[in-house]
Amino acid sequence: MSVIKQSQFARSLNGRRVVVVGLARTGVAAARLLVGLGARVSVSDVKPASELKEAVATLPAGVEFAFGGHPLDLFRRAHLVVTSPGVPWDAPPLAEARQAGVEVISEIELVWRLLPTRWVAVTGTNGKSTTTTLIGQMADAAGLRVVVGGNIGNPMAGLIDEASGADYLVAEISTFQLEGVRDFQPSVAVVLNVTEDHLDRHGSFDAYADIKRRICASQGIGDCVVLNDDDPLLLGWGREDRSRRFAFRAAGPVDRGAFRHGEQVLWRENGREEPLYDLAALSGDARRNLENVLAATCAARLMGIAPEAMVDALGRFRGLEHRLEEVATIDGVTFINDSKGTNVGATINALRSVEGPVILIAGGQDKGGDFSPLSGLVAKKARGVVLVGESAERLARALNGYAVLERAESLEAAVRAGFRLAKPGEVVLLSPACASFDMFRDFEERGRLFKAAVRALK
Repeated sequence: MSVIKQSQFARSLNGRRVVVVGLARTGVAAARLLVGLGARVSVSDVKPASELKEAVATLPAGVEFAFGGHPLDLFRRAHLVVTSPGVPWDAPPLAEARQAGVEVISEIELVWRLLPTRWVAVTGTNGKSTTTTLIGQMADAAGLRVVVGGNIGNPMAGLIDEASGADYLVAEISTFQLEGVRDFQPSVAVVLNVTEDHLDRHGSFDAYADIKRRICASQGIGDCVVLNDDDPLLLGWGREDRSRRFAFRAAGPVDRGAFRHGEQVLWRENGREEPLYDLAALSGDARRNLENVLAATCAARLMGIAPEAMVDALGRFRGLEHRLEEVATIDGVTFINDSKGTNVGATINALRSVEGPVILIAGGQDKGGDFSPLSGLVAKKARGVVLVGESAERLARALNGYAVLERAESLEAAVRAGFRLAKPGEVVLLSPACASFDMFRDFEERGRLFKAAVRALK
């Protein structure tokens, strides 16, 4: 922290009134960081105090609290407002602060201003956590000091002491965090894909895509942006920016970057190609996440990481919990947990990644997306679909005629139905294409319940 305190921005916070909005993990980490920098911190949350006792207990003395709502006067009098990802950018108290001339930023912007060097930032609709983890593991295998955090579950504000001595900060960044950036300038920005998601918050796909693009909007000469050339939307990104454009592709060459050629991954730059590694060296989980592997490879190359370290990490890689996680095989039927698949694009990727016929379990809280892109792949890969949750009827209309459809009242019932429909050699895949909040606290609870239901079948 001593290095951080010496920065001009850190000194400017001393004695200033800063409001932190939201007291989940990110808000707690931001509040603790700001207190350490001498700011006069207030925390505001719509939840009542009775639901926040545990979080309050982790904060140092001197923090003021406003629970059960957001007092507008608190925002008008602030010098700075720092938001948590769960707080909508158009929330009335934030609008009130901006109208009063108060700057409103996200926690990611706050940490970047305190430590603006050697960031590798990863965004995209799907695959962010896997790619961020892979980059961190490649860097670790290369002997670099690296801190991995952000939307992956470890707020960067809580990692500041480690980050101040790191060679690289590798951060997963969501649109909810990008809404509140202004000057954020990662050395390497990675955009994996942009498909419909969070339309209930952002209003339209165009608005959502524009927010994703902010990850590289402030980059300059010497910075790099890594883009997916298999995503039609991203083909036009980065070509007129000041940063250098690199790409990855699983199905053909790129002008500059990493791509698959047969059973090899090649690197192309300045008209020359060189082999990096053979796909045979990858673990099974790495091969199932090939696009993420190529994106991580591209970023790692730009970080100066040698192919040997990449192969070391990729050979040992084990997939993340709730992302294409193999749970068990019972009577020849394999169960895969992809509870993290909370949008249509993620479910499409899951269906493409799983070999053999599938019984798909889908449904949950509707985020306003279009389910029709699922129909063609469901017709090709899924013998049956078991539908759950509040979106079941809309999914049924989109998939009617493309596969046998069943409805289940609970996830446990859906697992039993999937097992009944599946034949030996087939897969029961939980990849909901929806959020979990209609039935569960989060996708993690949904995934754990799925695994418990599978174990109960034994």
